[in-house]
Amino acid sequence: MSEDIYRTSHLKLRPRRHWGRMVAAGIVLLLLAALVRAFATGKIEWSYVGEFLFAPAILEGLVNTILMTVSAMLIGIVLGVVFAIMRISENPVLSWIATGYVWIFRGAPALLQLLLWFNLALVFPKIGIPGLMEWRTVDVMTPFVAAMLALGIQQGAYTSEVVRGGLLSVDSGQYEAARAIGMGQLMMLRRIVLPQAMRVILPPIGNEVIGMVKITSLASVIQYSEILHNAQIIYYANTRVLELLLVASFWYLAVVSILSVLQMYVERHFARGTKRPKATG
Repeated sequence: MSEDIYRTSHLKLRPRRHWGRMVAAGIVLLLLAALVRAFATGKIEWSYVGEFLFAPAILEGLVNTILMTVSAMLIGIVLGVVFAIMRISENPVLSWIATGYVWIFRGAPALLQLLLWFNLALVFPKIGIPGLMEWRTVDVMTPFVAAMLALGIQQGAYTSEVVRGGLLSVDSGQYEAARAIGMGQLMMLRRIVLPQAMRVILPPIGNEVIGMVKITSLASVIQYSEILHNAQIIYYANTRVLELLLVASFWYLAVVSILSVLQMYVERHFARGTKRPKATG
């Protein structure tokens, strides 16, 4: 044993060379360099990108995009929580209603739902209480209202499955303990179940919020003045298509980046007291 130690004592420890990683990193860098060169030498007037980056129409579209994202997500979260609770309810009628809601609105494409809501006047010329309060549907169903309902109700179907998964992740003993001390159903959900389920619910909900920012671009087909729609109006006039698309891309990326940072801090807040496993390479 001592002879083996003597024979190896002069050897130096060297870090393991990960040649595959180095080759992959080199290929990625070459591809990025080629992409940057293509945009730098392509027929892009970068002066137009800077000129329209803070144009009033673009900033108005940015505000409308954020407003639509917040409005649709609020509707989606409220509907998601309600239908998730209905889905796991012991009442078969409520459970089947929630299942049907998820099946219909998760199955239909977002663009199709936008068009259906925007053209609702073809089915219901007037909405309200007959003989008491009635409005023309075409006046009520503005691009904003149609997009908010279409995106919000569809989001509710996705969110309900996320919330349901979070509720089911809570140990059944927590439900039994809450009932044992006399808690009602709503108090049990608010004080015991939901706080524990938030660690499971928040990451996918954060991703849904980020996804909603991008999905709002579909509302341009019904003339809602979000970023892409306003960028299209400008490039229809000056034919600077790629420049205006780059402007829209910049603002989408900026909003998504800010939301990603906020998501990270919110997740950290609800993950307090839990130990995360470290990834091993």
